Amino acid sequence: MTTTESPKHETHRRDPGMMRRRQRPLMRLYKTEPAAAVIFDGARTAPGALHRNDPVHGELIIGTSEPVHAPVSIHSAVGGDHDGPNPGDYLAAALVGCFDTTFRIIADRLEVRLEELSVSAKAEVDVRGTLCVSADVPVGFQRFAMSVRVRAAEGTSAETLEMLVAATEHCCVTMRTLRGGVPIDVEVDSGMVREPS
Repeated sequence: MTTTESPKHETHRRDPGMMRRRQRPLMRLYKTEPAAAVIFDGARTAPGALHRNDPVHGELIIGTSEPVHAPVSIHSAVGGDHDGPNPGDYLAAALVGCFDTTFRIIADRLEVRLEELSVSAKAEVDVRGTLCVSADVPVGFQRFAMSVRVRAAEGTSAETLEMLVAATEHCCVTMRTLRGGVPIDVEVDSGMVREPS
């Protein structure tokens, strides 16, 4: 799939309670078979010579079921061309994508009709850390700022919307991961063969 194509998906007409019907049997399964609830999402860089010796551009293959190819560029603040999305943009995209879909799933389960939902995020990082300019600056994003614009159908109470936001913050996997941190195991295969000692 090229970077300009959209993932193919079925367009769902308004079907109140669709997620409840889909999730109930899954929840029953996971209660009796916890191992079935463990899934693996993934992404990788594209192999080959296209960007092998280009330090500021690359290509990602994102997804495990219907992967899409996406460009990745390095921000000008660390010497890149900044002519495409950079890894921080993709991290912000993961956050807003997860929050948006979690919000809509919970709204569907609560039978709240949404007239409008848009989520945006900005990820703030002081690049002195990654460039080793200052030992006092940590390497990593220091802050995310999210904005959620939601309009629900007439008659939806403020209390219901507050509950919906709170439930989304509780159930959003990416948000909870960023807030809590998670171990990352790194395995490197250099292809180098060591001579026996």
